[in-house]
Amino acid sequence: MTRRDFSGPGDLRAMQDLCSRTWSPASRFHPGQLAWSRYYRPVDPVVLEDGEAIGLWTEEGRVVGFGWAEAPDWLELQVDPARPEVAAEVLEWFEEWSDAEEQSVLAVEGDAPVEGALAEAGFSARLDLPYFTHHLLDLDSLRPVPDLPGYAFRPVRPHEAAARADVHVRAWSDIAPSQVDAASYGRLMQAWPYRADLDWVAVDAAGAMVASALVWLDPGTGVGLVEPVGCTPEHRGRGLAGAVTLAALHALRQAGARLAQVTPRGDEAYPGPRRLYRGLGFEPTARVLTWTRSIA
Repeated sequence: MTRRDFSGPGDLRAMQDLCSRTWSPASRFHPGQLAWSRYYRPVDPVVLEDGEAIGLWTEEGRVVGFGWAEAPDWLELQVDPARPEVAAEVLEWFEEWSDAEEQSVLAVEGDAPVEGALAEAGFSARLDLPYFTHHLLDLDSLRPVPDLPGYAFRPVRPHEAAARADVHVRAWSDIAPSQVDAASYGRLMQAWPYRADLDWVAVDAAGAMVASALVWLDPGTGVGLVEPVGCTPEHRGRGLAGAVTLAALHALRQAGARLAQVTPRGDEAYPGPRRLYRGLGFEPTARVLTWTRSIA
């Protein structure tokens, strides 16, 4: 087993392969989440940003674990359940690379190899911090798309990167400034496993995009990830976010998927998305908790 540093899109694809072949309802990542996390903002596809690092552990040509330090104080990781010892190596690598005195890691509750390595490295699960909850929906029980007068639902067209980016920005910028732009969305549309037929928007009577839902289908597992969903402020309260998500999920089922996954906040400080998805039939499964440690 060897470790190497991230060197471009081929390594992202290898990380996604790990996520696909080991996916379960308790997995940290779906391949689509990695694509979104890498390309939602303008980036060099080969070179990581300052203050960011990715390490990959490989065995016989396949990735068996990775650590993604999105910042010196924040790590994401996933390891092959068949190679649980890699989790400790990822944390050792992160400690050597990071100079942050306070560090955080997200881990799925019940992921014994990762939780054990975190505890051994001095991290503690923080039940007092916001957390996320994986939710699953059997697409055989998918509800119909409601009729909302004055609106229509359709997939994005390949030439619409700028308009698609704009509706995302308008939906999210009242929460925090969005880094999505036309260039980054165009690159995202070229990334595996993006499919334009699973990227849906709601349009108003004038044809303007006012809500959106992006779904990522992993053909290896037949599981689609909903990430992200948004509605522009002036059109909220009319059921558009749920309706456009259902439209995208119907397209997902037609594409051959069997399950859909989404991971909204699970704590009571931000209940809106959780209520939306449970209202569509999603059922909660595993929680994703923040673990922290201090290095003085």
